[in-house]
Amino acid sequence: MLALRQADLLALWESGRALHPLDQGLLTVHTAFSDTQHDSAADWPIGRRNRALAELRLAWFGPALRGWTSCRQCAEKLEFELDGRALAGSGLPQYRAPIIVNGRAFRLPTGRDLSQIAAEQDPVAAAMTLLERCRLRDQDQAAPATDWTDEDIDAVGEKMALADPLAEIMLHFDCPACGASFEESLDLSTFLWAEIQARAQRLLLEVHTLATAYGWSEAEILSLNATRREFYLEMVRA
Repeated sequence: MLALRQADLLALWESGRALHPLDQGLLTVHTAFSDTQHDSAADWPIGRRNRALAELRLAWFGPALRGWTSCRQCAEKLEFELDGRALAGSGLPQYRAPIIVNGRAFRLPTGRDLSQIAAEQDPVAAAMTLLERCRLRDQDQAAPATDWTDEDIDAVGEKMALADPLAEIMLHFDCPACGASFEESLDLSTFLWAEIQARAQRLLLEVHTLATAYGWSEAEILSLNATRREFYLEMVRA
């Protein structure tokens, strides 16, 4: 895994800032694991991608994932903290055998599959498209199935979740203000990119401050370790 330098982080953010969140996640994985090709990572099961994101988040930013959401009932701000070591240590997806539901075989969804339904506004249509993309067909099953039931969709989703438990990271919340209980999915790709963006913007502000005060170049400022850079910033702000 790449040991992320300050200049590397800025280059990563600059390259990915205009991309879709799914592509930002793939770019981050490809940057961190230099022996991984972007196209092949797009075909990883989602849990494998999430584990890679958890590993590099642990290496780059530490174990504690802190964030917040709003209560669905009263909009109260609710904070959460998650141990990234538990995510990075999770097992890889068990996808050697296909998932079988009512005589139909399925593989696990990948990032490439998710990119195909990212713009779909109808959750039922998105689920149907995803099932068809993941369905393993023989020559007699080339045409899309038209007899999906809600029970079929639920059964496939449950078996996929069991086979790839890190594909969806669910957080449970109990609101102290109104007593509502609910769950929300944590998108590791979006979460990590938000941290990368915040760090990059802070670095650029520090570069601007020190360059204005001392006339140093960006490369010279980024070569300073965090302790020395902060010491110079304190003197400028004094």
